[in-house]
Amino acid sequence: MYNPLLNTFIAVADCGSFTRASELLFISPTAVMKQINSFENHIGVKLIERTPTGVYLTEAGEVIYHDAKFIIDYSNKSISSAKAISYANDTTFCVGTSLLNPAKPFMDIWYLVNNAFPKYKLHLVPFEDNHNGILSEIEKLGEKFDFLIGVCDSKQWLSRCRFLNLGRYKKMVAVSREHKLANKKIINVEDLYGETLMMVQHGDSDTNDAIRNDLENNHPKIHIEDTPQFYDLSVFNRCAETGNVLLTIECWKDVHPGLVSIPVNWNYSIPYGLLYSLNAPEDVLKFVETVKSTLNIQD
Repeated sequence: MYNPLLNTFIAVADCGSFTRASELLFISPTAVMKQINSFENHIGVKLIERTPTGVYLTEAGEVIYHDAKFIIDYSNKSISSAKAISYANDTTFCVGTSLLNPAKPFMDIWYLVNNAFPKYKLHLVPFEDNHNGILSEIEKLGEKFDFLIGVCDSKQWLSRCRFLNLGRYKKMVAVSREHKLANKKIINVEDLYGETLMMVQHGDSDTNDAIRNDLENNHPKIHIEDTPQFYDLSVFNRCAETGNVLLTIECWKDVHPGLVSIPVNWNYSIPYGLLYSLNAPEDVLKFVETVKSTLNIQD
């Protein structure tokens, strides 16, 4: 907000020398002299007397010097106050969206509760479902975005964010459109005998672990192939290319155009909901409480 040449002027006045001021400012003595000349021309007043023994402030220079540090301090405080007000009045919720975690369910909720946030607008922030990088995206809740909404039964995810359970999605299977099971309306587990079922590794999801234990103990004719711990498009591509069967969920039925999703005659489902920061600000917490109240969600 103030002329930055004021900093050079103060340094010269404090040091009593262009050379010593240049060392303080990490620029050459010539650059210091040019900046002082420019500053004097800018305000139209001679501020410094140059003598063989050093430099001295003129009477006008004394006046500027007396007020300069106040001007700089006041300017810095003004900028800090402006930033604080801007932050306090920031009325934008940033919502993450990706292929596997689209913002559409959030929008459905938003239109139920947005009357409680009349000054707020939404900003959608895209991110990648990369199985190697998804945890770093979850850790950016509160920085890159305020909310994500999606399936969450991962211990690793839940250790990095808060989660408001909004419901459950049925566990299904997906196969290529040329697969022999593709035309079935519903399948029994026994229909998977002799097939290779792709699913995440053991240990991070209670729901997936329960399915795996059931299949390994009661249906050994199904071969299980481990996928990466978190799905991304490469997992769906492998299913389409190999003819394997993929364990999936009902909300992912349109992720890959070459696959069809089929319900299974079982009772397995997985929770989905609102993800937000462990250190969420007040407006985010208010939004969560409003959603809970509107949808009558009990803790």
